[in-house]
Amino acid sequence: MVNSIDNPTLPPLKKTVVGIQFLFVAFGATVLMPLLVGMDPSTALFSAGLGTLIFHLVTKRMVPVFLGSSFAFIPPIILASQQWGLPGVMAGVAGASVVFMIASALVRWKGENLLKRLFPPVVIGPVIILIGLSLASTAVNMAKTDWLLTIVSLITAVNVLIFGKGMLRLLPIVIAIAVGYVLSICLGKVDFSGMADAPWFSLPSNIRHWQLSAFNWAPFFFMMPIAIACVIEHVGDIYVISNVAKKDFVKDPGLHRTLLGDGLACLAASFLGCPPVTTYSEVTGAVQITRVTDPAVLRITAVTAILFSVFGKLNAFLQSIPQAVLGGIMLLLFGTISSVGIQSMVKNKVDFSVTRNIIITSIMLTVGVGGAVLSAGGFSLTGVGLSACVGILLNLILPVEKKDKVEKEEEPSQEEND
Repeated sequence: MVNSIDNPTLPPLKKTVVGIQFLFVAFGATVLMPLLVGMDPSTALFSAGLGTLIFHLVTKRMVPVFLGSSFAFIPPIILASQQWGLPGVMAGVAGASVVFMIASALVRWKGENLLKRLFPPVVIGPVIILIGLSLASTAVNMAKTDWLLTIVSLITAVNVLIFGKGMLRLLPIVIAIAVGYVLSICLGKVDFSGMADAPWFSLPSNIRHWQLSAFNWAPFFFMMPIAIACVIEHVGDIYVISNVAKKDFVKDPGLHRTLLGDGLACLAASFLGCPPVTTYSEVTGAVQITRVTDPAVLRITAVTAILFSVFGKLNAFLQSIPQAVLGGIMLLLFGTISSVGIQSMVKNKVDFSVTRNIIITSIMLTVGVGGAVLSAGGFSLTGVGLSACVGILLNLILPVEKKDKVEKEEEPSQEEND
């Protein structure tokens, strides 16, 4: 493959083709969030495109990344929409943007080590696990509307992940939806009336009808702890893309700028009634495979996303996808999120022979799964948010143990000395 940063003569046509291809990598997961929460799917494409352009402006157009709807936000947005409606969701998105801005300021002030001190793997791991588990029942409820469609979609996604090669392996959601949708048509379970009535061109409905309402602090604080996991994911993505491009983006333009770019993109989304967008791991993986790391290509992806968002027929098509097809993907997706949390702790060698690690993880999981609620006046904190706050607090106040056990194991035995 061609590395476009090293090769500035990459033809404009090839840049455009690759840029559009990157959008299809992000497409399935990006539109999945609004489909699950009852929002206009085209708003996700619009906010992804706009957010990416904002990110590139803040980072001096140097970093080849695309912003999309993070899986981590799906559970809290569904819960927030059920409890506070769309205005509450947007307040939560604003809260997420503040977390990124605070992280940006902390990195600029003290460096990334401060983030590692506040949010070590023993805290972030359980948070990610709970994000996946929090909506397991939602996935099952969607799936049981039609188990045949669910199973076919699930098997398709699993096979693409296992046997897919190259770019194909990055498209499990798109391919699974396509297969499930074709089967739905064959079974007569797709309602085409919405597509027939939809205009060819139209701004996303959330943007057309969105208006600021009374601000609600409860969802604002509810979404903030979830954004912490996205901040950690962002840091990892920047290191990955730095390795691929053979440039240290952590230093130039700086991690504080990339974090600020994500924060401002989320803030813009909250003002437009759109889902939050963050640095997108799926497209980072596509960049890694293709080795096309020219930031201009990702800006083409962003512009393409905005253009796609105004196609009314496309939006109507997305909304016609049966819930059971999405349910099959959700059965895999939410479990996969949880497994990433476990993988994070294994990869970072979280030692569960250390009592403080057992205490932190156990209490976080119990609080998150058990439905604990912390209320004060009109404000309440529960689920993943409360669990994250508890984990951060425990990590700061619990004493660090001396690892005498490890030292003893490393000492030679009496028989060896003899």
